[in-house]
Amino acid sequence: MKNAFVCSQYPVTLVGGGEIGPQDLALALDHAPMLVAADGGAAHALRAGHVPAAVIGDFDSLRRADRDRMPPDRLFQVDEQDSTDFDKALGNIAAPLVLAVGFLGARLDHQLAAFSTLLRFADRPCVLIGPQEIVFHVPAALRVDLAAGDVVSLFPLAPVSGRSQGLEWPIDGLCLRPGGRIGTSNRATGPVQLLIEGAGLLAIVPRRALPAVTAALSAPARGPAAR
Repeated sequence: MKNAFVCSQYPVTLVGGGEIGPQDLALALDHAPMLVAADGGAAHALRAGHVPAAVIGDFDSLRRADRDRMPPDRLFQVDEQDSTDFDKALGNIAAPLVLAVGFLGARLDHQLAAFSTLLRFADRPCVLIGPQEIVFHVPAALRVDLAAGDVVSLFPLAPVSGRSQGLEWPIDGLCLRPGGRIGTSNRATGPVQLLIEGAGLLAIVPRRALPAVTAALSAPARGPAAR
């Protein structure tokens, strides 16, 4: 992406200013060593002993003490109020994958806004890490090595359809849409393959599946496989 504040050929960890568990940041950094903060998320990073490679946001929640600890060339202020700090940060990171912590939990309105951001930037693979689950936008083609019995919830933010393999209740022939049929509480029977038509489908799977999801979203796009 041209003119991005952060460009990396490797996955990036993005930390927000919301609720964060004691192991969340370390877990994300194990898979994505470059650390970027969205505005007040810099406090979480600095408290854990990390100086982010960049801080992006409107800086309305970035404390002066934290700002003073950052090298000036790592501060990227975006002075507009029509988007969230998650929007501002994700929209300015060019990387194969972003693992985001500090965006789920606590306030429900912030979580809903984060889901909207996943749809807005559907072309940029990003995984939200929560206390029990992870959430990501499903690309047009996905194969992820889930374990039999894993809960797989598919939640549409827009009308979508598709085909699946490896789900106890296949989605073939269904139209998933807000206010209509949704796909929560499905289960994997083993590795799951999805072919999705249209943008707007979120997947919610157990947190322990993060390594498999990270590998799947980082893999080159594959051709059709589900039948």
